[in-house]
Amino acid sequence: MDTFICVTCGTGYPPANTPPDHCPICEDDRQYVNPNGQTWTTLAALRADHANQITEVEPGLMGVQTDPRFAIGQRALLVQGPEGNVLWDCISLVDDDTVKALGALGGVDAVAISHPHFYSSMAVWSRAFGGAPIYLHESNRDWVMRPDEHIVYWSGETTSLGQGVTLIRCGGHFPGSTVLHWADGAEGRGVLLTGDTIYVVSDTRYVTFMYSYPNLIPLPAESVQKIAAAVEPYAFDRLYAAWPERVVRRDAKAAVRRSAERYIAAIEGRAF
Repeated sequence: MDTFICVTCGTGYPPANTPPDHCPICEDDRQYVNPNGQTWTTLAALRADHANQITEVEPGLMGVQTDPRFAIGQRALLVQGPEGNVLWDCISLVDDDTVKALGALGGVDAVAISHPHFYSSMAVWSRAFGGAPIYLHESNRDWVMRPDEHIVYWSGETTSLGQGVTLIRCGGHFPGSTVLHWADGAEGRGVLLTGDTIYVVSDTRYVTFMYSYPNLIPLPAESVQKIAAAVEPYAFDRLYAAWPERVVRRDAKAAVRRSAERYIAAIEGRAF
């Protein structure tokens, strides 16, 4: 049986002889169905004409990205720690070369994912590393297209993965949208990994917040206030969204604060 993957969003489905009838992830207002119609590939086909590039983002943080770009085009990030490594967010392609390369870096001891658009091939990633637990917020359970015994549904507003790594539920984009705080990142000044719960805009002094990025549907002011409040207790000087160019390299906490203030002023029709 083949492991079918949606070409538009990169979500992996359970092994089957034929592709699913539709992709609920794409049919939701936060994503979209390709205007040319639903299209599928398989993990085997993806392995044949794509490869993953692994690069150092900063000491203790490695990026894993598929070339050529596939689906949404996000990268995964490997947070390295002396007691184990955490893979933040997922990509669709998992192959022997990637598993070997990450194994040489200490492997993957846990997987944590920001929201359903990046669930991709999470079950395959987990199994490639001996059944590493996959941490998802329980509020996003209904969006899991490939249930797996290694999924850990956490609840509440935060959960610790040890070694100064904390998952923070922000909500907004999805009810369980999550960011990862890495206390030791940025030479001890702290790093926030945000997927697109908090998205770095072209002017990298600022970030933004959306219900749907491809369909340009904004969030209400209350949701943005909640996101900003959720990360306020944590120290972080640097912020990485899900794409290599989307980085706030310094004073990131202040960038989130002033961006939330600017967003709320704009959505309420006030000057900013």
